[in-house]
Amino acid sequence: MSAREKIVRAAMELFWLKGYNSTSVADLLSRTQLNSGSLYHVFPSKQDVLIGVLEAYRDGIYPMLLEPAWSGVDDPIEKIFALLRRYRTMIVETECTYGCPIGSLALELHEPDPRVRELIAENFENWTAAIEGCLVDAGARLPAGLDTRALAQFVLTAMEGGVMQARTHRDVGYFDRAVAQLRAHFDLLETQAKVDA
Repeated sequence: MSAREKIVRAAMELFWLKGYNSTSVADLLSRTQLNSGSLYHVFPSKQDVLIGVLEAYRDGIYPMLLEPAWSGVDDPIEKIFALLRRYRTMIVETECTYGCPIGSLALELHEPDPRVRELIAENFENWTAAIEGCLVDAGARLPAGLDTRALAQFVLTAMEGGVMQARTHRDVGYFDRAVAQLRAHFDLLETQAKVDA
C-alpha cells in the first residue's frame, strides 16, 4: 500500500471517529506509522488530506457502498431499501454511534473552502444519482411524470436525518421510523401508478 493510500485510509477512519477538526497531523502519523516528511510530501496540508478523503469516498461509492448493499438484489426499489438496511446495520453494529462520513463532515465544516464544499456536494450528488437510477429503472411501477431527482433527494434526506437522530438519541428506532415512512410513501406511489395505468 502506498503512503497516499495509508494516509487516506487512516484519515477516513479518524475523521469518522473523531471528526476533522479533532484529528491532528500527529494522529495521522501515529495511525500510519509514517514520518512527517512522508505525509507532507503526499499531502502538503491537513486540508489536502481532507480533499484526498472526499475524493476517495466519491470515487469509491460503488465498490465501498453500493455494490455490497445491492449484492443479490435485482428489484430497483428494493435496492433503495437494501442500501438503507446497510446503514441500519452500521448503526446497530456501532451501538448507534455511526454517522454518515459525508454527512458528518458537511455538518462539521460550516464554511469549508470551495473545493471541499464542491467535493461534499459531489458525494451527495453521486449518492442521489444512484438512487435516481433505481427510480428510473422502476419505470411504470411509479407514477408517470414523477420527479425522480426530487424523490432521490428526499431518500437522501430521510437517510441522513434518520442516521443523525439515531446517533443523537442512541436509538435505532429513529432511523427505523424514517425508513418506515419512506416505505409507506413508496407504497402510495406504486398504488397511484396502478390506478393511473
